[in-house]
Amino acid sequence: MTTAAEWSQHAARASQSGRVDEAIAAWHRAVSIDPRRADDWFNLAYFLRVSRRFPEASAAYGEALRYGVARPEEAYVNRAVILSEHLDRPGEAIEALQAALAVEPTFLPALLNLGNLLEDHGDSEAARAAYERALAVDPVNGRALARRAAILVHTGDVSRAIDQLRPLSARVSLDPVDHAEINFALGQALDAAQDYDAAWIAFTDANRSAAAAMPAATRYDPAAHERYIAALKRQFPLPVRAEPSERGASLFVCGMFRSGSTLAEQMLGRHAAITPGGELDFIPALVAGALHPYPTTLARADRRALTAVRNAYLDARDQLHPRARLVTDKRPDNFLHLGLITAIMPDAQVIHTVRDPRDTILSVFFQYFDNSVSYSNDLTQIAHWFRNYQSLMRFWQERLSIPIHQVDYDRLVHDPRAEIDAVLTSLGLPWDEQCLAPERANNLVRTASVWQVRASLHTRSSKRWQNYARHLAPLEDLLPV
Repeated sequence: MTTAAEWSQHAARASQSGRVDEAIAAWHRAVSIDPRRADDWFNLAYFLRVSRRFPEASAAYGEALRYGVARPEEAYVNRAVILSEHLDRPGEAIEALQAALAVEPTFLPALLNLGNLLEDHGDSEAARAAYERALAVDPVNGRALARRAAILVHTGDVSRAIDQLRPLSARVSLDPVDHAEINFALGQALDAAQDYDAAWIAFTDANRSAAAAMPAATRYDPAAHERYIAALKRQFPLPVRAEPSERGASLFVCGMFRSGSTLAEQMLGRHAAITPGGELDFIPALVAGALHPYPTTLARADRRALTAVRNAYLDARDQLHPRARLVTDKRPDNFLHLGLITAIMPDAQVIHTVRDPRDTILSVFFQYFDNSVSYSNDLTQIAHWFRNYQSLMRFWQERLSIPIHQVDYDRLVHDPRAEIDAVLTSLGLPWDEQCLAPERANNLVRTASVWQVRASLHTRSSKRWQNYARHLAPLEDLLPV
């Protein structure tokens, strides 16, 4: 092969056959011969992103735009996602989205992503304006309607949120995803209005639609999950560990989703010595990639292999936060991987956030997750996941040497100083008054509960399950207490 076109065709064939590294090399060759091939830059960027080579992917999208790629708004949005989610450059991501909208003002992905990023920054008015623009394009867009309603609830205009959502909540012609988004948001607004029976109906309808929209391949399989938990218990703890490292420890914040992990991280992240990393996907990516099939692939792991895995994690972490002393990794479901974390980072610290099981399970049922949280649309499945989570955490606490510091949500909201000070003491850090200063909250908050986290500390969600006790009664035998 001598021409750029020949290398491009070879790359396309390789990508279709799943030979991603070969495809990347071939597209690199094509654009080195003729840098003006914008579509080749775009394809190269996509597969660099798939391979988690995020800085290179961002640069390749930039070259695609430079050379006039067709539908540049798509390249801008793809680049924005990389900048915001993987390179911790949210300001540049907003600029990329604004550039996309300058090209195509009605491009929905750009409007929705812009609204989401502005919410992360706490700019409710600008975020709402972005969602209004999205609704001018698609008046029944579930995501825009839901996020606009969440902002209204946050600003105290609960009745308006209900009035906007209620007429759409029963529309049978809606796409299941839009229907789910609208009813989850309506449930939250009705809950804020203390109309708990109506909220329960909305949440139930929302979960029914979300379950209908979920692809069959991703639906929750209780038996398969039990086998996975059993495999983890058989495999760990490993007899070997990675070599010692002087690159600084990580602080893992894990537990059930909706157990207070974001609140705990935000408060700890105000400490001068702690950098909040948010929900990093590094451990799940290693499990799904280099360590596949996990955990059986670790049966033959030696010190060198574990050190390589550790270095891959630290390289990704340090790329985002190169000068940080202590970075939090707030990925709740990393509780599944504490055995691996112990093996690759014996100096890691773990915070385990806990909450009343009924509040946790109810809060999961009230939240719209993506398909990776496949158990979230059915209370019996959430309870099943919860019981397996409890079993695995007991196993880790008995078998692992890594320190696990427990943060109780109810104690945290009732006596935040005592709960946070206990964690800081266990980490060997002095008290920092900024941990209790909401006006000094970290500027960027990435979580589905972004507005709850930004609100002043309150106890309204403690024992929230009591408002729904009548609806939970038939499941009493299934719910852990």
